[in-house]
Amino acid sequence: MTPSRIDPMAGQGNRGPGSGKPDEMSLKARKRWSLVVLLLWLPIWIVIAVSLMNWLDARFGRMPIWAEVPVYILLAFAWAIPFRGVFRGIGRGE
Repeated sequence: MTPSRIDPMAGQGNRGPGSGKPDEMSLKARKRWSLVVLLLWLPIWIVIAVSLMNWLDARFGRMPIWAEVPVYILLAFAWAIPFRGVFRGIGRGE
């Protein structure tokens, strides 16, 4: 018997059940999901970040600029951390 008859996933790299690695999304799927993330999640995150900063301002008073800038920088990058896999390789050609 040929290997393809024994293992239908033979020759397909690390994809498939039992391979130990989850299936990776195709480039087309990642491009679509990145668009969804940018159009839906990013505006929601902006509202969350502004609300958080307003709550901190109301609760504790205005922070000094040297403390406020790092918080804004952290919030600017924190929205994308869960979506690193979606955005990885989007700019490359197919």
